[in-house]
Amino acid sequence: MDCRKAARVFAPDPGGESRVRPVQPDESPFDKSAVARSFGRAAQNYDSAAHLQRAVCRQLLSEADSVRAPKTILDLGSGTGYGSELLRRRFPQARIIALDLAEGMLQFARSERPVADFHIAADAEQLPLADGSVDLVFSSMALQWCYRLPQLFAELNRVLADGGRCLVATLGPGTLSELKDSWSRVDDGVHVNRFLSRSEWISAAAASGLPGELRIEERVLHFDSVRELMRELKSVGAHNVNRDAGRGLMVRGKLRRLAEAYEPLRSAAGLPASYEVIYLKLAQVARTKLVRGA
Repeated sequence: MDCRKAARVFAPDPGGESRVRPVQPDESPFDKSAVARSFGRAAQNYDSAAHLQRAVCRQLLSEADSVRAPKTILDLGSGTGYGSELLRRRFPQARIIALDLAEGMLQFARSERPVADFHIAADAEQLPLADGSVDLVFSSMALQWCYRLPQLFAELNRVLADGGRCLVATLGPGTLSELKDSWSRVDDGVHVNRFLSRSEWISAAAASGLPGELRIEERVLHFDSVRELMRELKSVGAHNVNRDAGRGLMVRGKLRRLAEAYEPLRSAAGLPASYEVIYLKLAQVARTKLVRGA
């Protein structure tokens, strides 16, 4: 797996809300219920194919070294419980809340990795948690399915306790760029999930009053064939779930042309598939400080 990195620090920008245009529910390219169904169906086979997801989760956990022992951790987008298991080892005394959009994922975690204290099926943009109740939000490879970033960050800020921390790993628009470009040579359909840019993440986080650091990491996987890549995407529930996906149905002829368009990108390692991983390390500014500075 190849890897390249870049970093940027940003400060709170409460006045920046006007520059972050809210996305209406019907504007999001994703139907959350479709996302939940896709990941729920993938739960049983997810871990066997989630090599990238595990590597990113371990990398994100390494950012927790500078976090003092939290009393309550929210594993946001907890999936099969792999992250919860790592968090339990790192913070054995913490109360861990595993929250995921897909009930199927939570059922698997309860059965196979029963390390969390609570398992909750909910949307990250509407957290069923009390204000100031979480010391650490940990979210690995889940929030890319959220398009209403102002609402998402408002919720994160709301549930974080004074001085709380938020560690996020999500995906940017450079993800699967080779697949996207190859499909564009076949038809004009929407075949690859569309994710928000790093600038949109920075703007939304800063506008919410959560200062921190953003780091970009490009990871490249290699596959023997296009079919193998597509099979892995389906195994982890990350195949095309765009609302417009049905406009370019997969047929054998199209798959052959896709393979032909992708083939010139082959290297000695195989066909490349790039992932733009966005890491966010955020800190909740103590509300008492905000009151004094008002």
